[in-house]
Amino acid sequence: MGSTWGNALKISIFGESHGAGIGVVLDGFPSGIDYDEAFVLREMERRAPGRNKQSTARKESDLPQILSGIYNGKTTGTPICAVIGNTNTRSQDYQALLAQPRPGHADYTGSVRFHGFNDPRGGGHFSGRLTAPLVFAGALCKLYLKQKGITVGAHIQSIAQIQDTAFDDVAVSAEELDALRMQEYPVINPRALTAMLAAIEDARNDCDSVGGVIECAAVGLPAGLGSPMMDTVESRLSSILFAVPAVKGVEFGVGFGFAEYRGSHANDPMYLDENGQVRSETNNNGGVLGGITSGMPVLFRAAIKPTPSIAKRQNTLNVTTGKVEPLEIHGRHDPCIVTRAAPVIEAAAAVALADLYLEGHGYAE
Repeated sequence: MGSTWGNALKISIFGESHGAGIGVVLDGFPSGIDYDEAFVLREMERRAPGRNKQSTARKESDLPQILSGIYNGKTTGTPICAVIGNTNTRSQDYQALLAQPRPGHADYTGSVRFHGFNDPRGGGHFSGRLTAPLVFAGALCKLYLKQKGITVGAHIQSIAQIQDTAFDDVAVSAEELDALRMQEYPVINPRALTAMLAAIEDARNDCDSVGGVIECAAVGLPAGLGSPMMDTVESRLSSILFAVPAVKGVEFGVGFGFAEYRGSHANDPMYLDENGQVRSETNNNGGVLGGITSGMPVLFRAAIKPTPSIAKRQNTLNVTTGKVEPLEIHGRHDPCIVTRAAPVIEAAAAVALADLYLEGHGYAE
């Protein structure tokens, strides 16, 4: 089933956007990890809708109800199940869309895949609403990774071609990543944020939307995690990053920029630091060589497409009449989902890295 992911640590995400609730089961999560409720709820709040005018007007508290796996403030080692109720749905907004699949959405492909039995309300199981339980799972994994000295964080690299200051791929620190987590908009350069918000407002006033890029880093990872060929760090991270509905591209380190480099520029020369640890002068490869972590920060970027649900009139096929007809989408949608995407990308990365760490070091360490 496509909604289950992982090897040593497995997660299964369930529910639909307008169903009674959504949730996640984590199987294989280590026992004895302190459940920091305040941290988890803060992570959920970072992703939650309805917090500002750049977000959808749909407001959900996104409070996870934990059904199993946590007792007396610690994880038990048995499956952790959390459910998040859907309390602010307006399913009537989607009735007219049954005959006209929305451009850029999974309305058509989902109907074909499931022979018309899929729940179309709010996108059903294909909705970005399903990233809420992923953020819950990621928050737990961040707590586990923190005990191992590993920190995952992200910032908005760009929105509508407006660029933030990039991470220092050699020296990005846990303190920097933690500070970004506390910002309403995780951006390094405040001037870039001002321009980004103006671009979002311009798109909103034009009944349109804009996309962008999230840059994510993980620091404190030991060298030696991952495997070559078919089970690389890049492939594992990418497979769960592409579970986020809006992600349409992922690159590690310099990524597509390698196509413009010579080998002498692309390579990362190694040395021993003052603590006797192997480091590299540059980190063009994003902390991964041969599919295995090098001990440098793991750094990647995820491209987030513009919200496909826009109020601007579009033409699309009416599957009942067989004709192309005008479509106007009603409802509550983000003019830009990039502002809420950083915690989701962080969560996906944390789940993948926790799984890789457990594979490499086991549960006893």
